[in-house]
Amino acid sequence: MRKSRFTEEQMVKILREADQRPTTEVAKKHGISEQTVYAWRKRFGALEPADVKRLRGLEAENARLKKLLAERSRRMTDLSDSVGLGGNVILRNLIGGRRVGVISA
Repeated sequence: MRKSRFTEEQMVKILREADQRPTTEVAKKHGISEQTVYAWRKRFGALEPADVKRLRGLEAENARLKKLLAERSRRMTDLSDSVGLGGNVILRNLIGGRRVGVISA
């Protein structure tokens, strides 16, 4: 993916400036097209620069959690495949022997 000349915070600041002054004037001042301003407005809407930082943090946490879930699902599949029993297989947590769930084979 191509790296932008502007950070997300800068994009939001330019949008807030475009809310106060004509879009054509703001676009020309920052060396971007009017269409870019409209695309940013569609992407960021009414966010403030501080909101963008918070959003970026939430997106990073979400990606980390998705990765963790995928790894956990892969382990569950590997365990059920290694048991290889027909019908319902009860998987147990490797650490505590606690019941984790029932998987239909």
